[in-house]
Amino acid sequence: MSASPNTTLTPPSSARKRWKAASRRVRELTSIGWALASTGHPYMAQIVPMRRCNLACAYCNEYDDVSKPVPVDEMLRRIDDLGRLGTSVITISGGEPLLHPDLDQIIARIRKTGALAGMITNGYLLMPDRIQRLNRAGLDHMQISIDNVMPDDVSKKSLKVLDKKLQMLAEHAEFHVNINSVVGGGIANPDDARVVSERALGLGFSSTIGIIHDGSGQLKPLGDSERVVWDKVRSLTRRSYSRFNHFQEAIANGQTNDWRCRAGGRYLYVCEDGLVHYCSQQRGFPAVPLSQYTTADVKREFLTEKGCSPSCTISCVHQVSYIDHWRAPQKDSVTPGSAAGHGGLVQIQ
Repeated sequence: MSASPNTTLTPPSSARKRWKAASRRVRELTSIGWALASTGHPYMAQIVPMRRCNLACAYCNEYDDVSKPVPVDEMLRRIDDLGRLGTSVITISGGEPLLHPDLDQIIARIRKTGALAGMITNGYLLMPDRIQRLNRAGLDHMQISIDNVMPDDVSKKSLKVLDKKLQMLAEHAEFHVNINSVVGGGIANPDDARVVSERALGLGFSSTIGIIHDGSGQLKPLGDSERVVWDKVRSLTRRSYSRFNHFQEAIANGQTNDWRCRAGGRYLYVCEDGLVHYCSQQRGFPAVPLSQYTTADVKREFLTEKGCSPSCTISCVHQVSYIDHWRAPQKDSVTPGSAAGHGGLVQIQ
């Protein structure tokens, strides 16, 4: 239940926040150790409980304004299926997940499986009581992308609008908060990324910077002014959180990356229909219902080379795949968007 308008909410103490952070870190290190020991389970899954979003950013192809929330009983079954596969980190995305009426119950179910619980949100719906409900549900990580300082026709996710929300998070959140700024792809003022990053770090959050990709998650190299800002922000961001983003250096230079994408194996994207896909930008393959996804599927996709990987900008897939870059060369191959390999893949916008 939400607090009444006259209720004063007591922020968690600094000691409690430190204890939560230490406990979370132990669980993170344990999950990484398990991933190094065994390749037969997903490390991370992103799951969509709500395709609808309260915003309409011009570059985004991951939302609509009509979809209903996935029924909570179905979401709980899907979380249990991810638990059955041994998934270490389950991140809720969208759309806008805070629109789901039973989000707290979904987060609690993630924690019940033993997984770390994360969420990607635009932050618009956050209030102190909502943040404290997320604390009680057991949320571990939250990421908010802020695209500019002032809202424009490309994105309403601006620092001007969200700064009060960030202050609320700094005061009330017991979970880790990362603020992601962006360059490229039509962002009018590249230096906004520096301003956003400095504000995030000043509030005690971690900060990362991303490069806006095209509609299939492929690279768009940075211009000269964007590159200057990119270098500035990279020098500001906390090394502890951004050290797994080295792949973006090649992207910034318009170059490809030589890596082994483990999507479908170590990383799963589960859409609102309950189907497993490679990632948010390559939906349509393998498109197997999560309820039918098995360890054999995980192992097959672990060893399958993806033709879209050299120019991919999807950071979460890159980061997860770092765990296994040194082992198990991939042998089979599939080219997303073509008719080749495994019967072909159709991208759904």
